[in-house]
Amino acid sequence: MTTFDSTKRSLPELLKDITTGKIQLPDFQRGWVWDDDHVKSLLVSIARSFPVGAVMLMETGGEVRFQTRPVEGIDPNTVTKDPDHLILDGQQRLTSLTQAVGLDAPVDTRTAKGKKVRRHYYFDIRIALEGEDRLEDAVVAVDESRQKRSNFGRDVDLDLSTRQLECEQLFFPCDQIINSDDFEEALQEYAPENFGSYMKFRKEVINAFRSYQLPVIELKKETSKEAVCLVFEKVNTGGVQLSVFELITASYAAEGYNLRDDWFGSDIRDVPSRKARLEEHELLADVESTDLLQAITLLHTHERKQEDLAAGKTGKQVRPVSAKRASVLDLPLEAYRRWADAVEKGFIEAAYFLKGECFYSRRELPYATQLVPLAAVFTLLGNRWREPRIHAKLSRWFWSGVLGELYGGSVDTRIALDLEELMNWFEDDAELPRTVIDASFDPTRLESLRSRNSAAYKGINVLILREGAKDFFWKGDIQELDKQDVALDIHHIFPRAWCEAQGLSYRVYDAIINKTPISARTNRMIGGDAPSEYLARLQDHKQVQLDDEAMNDILEGHRIPTGALRADDFHAFYQQRKNRLLEIIEKAMGKKPLAGADEEGED
Repeated sequence: MTTFDSTKRSLPELLKDITTGKIQLPDFQRGWVWDDDHVKSLLVSIARSFPVGAVMLMETGGEVRFQTRPVEGIDPNTVTKDPDHLILDGQQRLTSLTQAVGLDAPVDTRTAKGKKVRRHYYFDIRIALEGEDRLEDAVVAVDESRQKRSNFGRDVDLDLSTRQLECEQLFFPCDQIINSDDFEEALQEYAPENFGSYMKFRKEVINAFRSYQLPVIELKKETSKEAVCLVFEKVNTGGVQLSVFELITASYAAEGYNLRDDWFGSDIRDVPSRKARLEEHELLADVESTDLLQAITLLHTHERKQEDLAAGKTGKQVRPVSAKRASVLDLPLEAYRRWADAVEKGFIEAAYFLKGECFYSRRELPYATQLVPLAAVFTLLGNRWREPRIHAKLSRWFWSGVLGELYGGSVDTRIALDLEELMNWFEDDAELPRTVIDASFDPTRLESLRSRNSAAYKGINVLILREGAKDFFWKGDIQELDKQDVALDIHHIFPRAWCEAQGLSYRVYDAIINKTPISARTNRMIGGDAPSEYLARLQDHKQVQLDDEAMNDILEGHRIPTGALRADDFHAFYQQRKNRLLEIIEKAMGKKPLAGADEEGED
């Protein structure tokens, strides 16, 4: 079944439907932004019968309902509340033509530099009759008082403020293009000697507007909301992606609910911001409105599936749990209102869980995408997530996703599976989630982890920190120092300069195996020296004064093999620390890394 028709409609017919409200905008469309030069260029293109591109309309009356609004410049109180079509593509062109040609009010536009101005547009008939190549010079813009001024507004260069002045100077107002009766009557009265020139102009220019046909693609009312969203993104010449939030906001507004107020808050309507409440928790500072919508959709579709199963439905009759965009776009307002507060609390509980796993700042989180299933699970569990047995399973699932690097890219399907499978696993130890089963860690991955933006890199760093790793110089755990705003970073254990002097490859010495979190002060004291040298310098510092045993304890907290480090034996250090990191990875994932880890003796 085709979802669209292709046809042509005359410009006067389109403008009439727009000014009467039969054609309106869906409320997710951005505002009109074309500047003065674009408007002039469009008028010239129509006058020369040049193509200006197709417009896309959507038939109303189907399942897709949006809050609507008239095109800018049209009083919403003067038009119908039930439009026949909505503009999906061509808003800028149709709005420009409506304001410049279909309405007599000044056009709200802006200069090329972005300054807001109000303009009326005219054709200088004498210049227009000099030939098509002169039409660009013939289009003139004047201010809202129908004058053109210079010298900072002190001098009037062109005055068209009355119909008589227009006729005498032979300037034709663009707002008379569709129906020029008033101008023609005035011309007969005030400047009949110009009528012959005007009639030639009407034949060559005005008739070009009146006979102009625009290609129109019309989406049928059966088109789904997801398809509308995808189509809009494909044709949106503004280059700004349309978000799910904007579409749902427009959809809920048609039912009288202001989703934007609920998320951002409104001082005018005294609505508190859900976004601001989440941002009170550092780990939730970047949670998006779409994350909330996706978590609610998970719970709504999960509940729906349980209802289908309880009703005895089987096979394809059972509607699936889903976090895909099509499902989010179909989220009923009733479901949003019922779940929103509980899911907000679920996100907050997820933040508490992550703190327990030793994540304290948003930048440390390996995958923001894991917050969505976490929040949905915590919404269903309530306080049960704190039970030791459930908490252990949650922790294993979380680290499996991180260290198995399973939550990058498109994860909508995994999110839905994890919600169902986690809830089943909590009740039955044998029902391991796919994420736990799929997760694996290849020991050679440690040798290629160099980017601190990598999920596994972030995860391993936090695993080291939660073992209680202390700074080599400052007194205190690294995470405590971080909370105190001490400058910290991840630095080389065998310094870069030393490694390069030994001829070691960048690919080897820059891997996470040779890195650990320490303070900037410690890093400066390490410099580019061999470990045996900088350890002695650190230990002997008058403000430190540590013996070998005490320093070794600090190094062990970082999973650093002390014997190999003090002997400046990079190769022994590299293999031994690799194995130690694999031990904490195995502990977090609840399974051994893939076969292939080298087995060498520890110091």
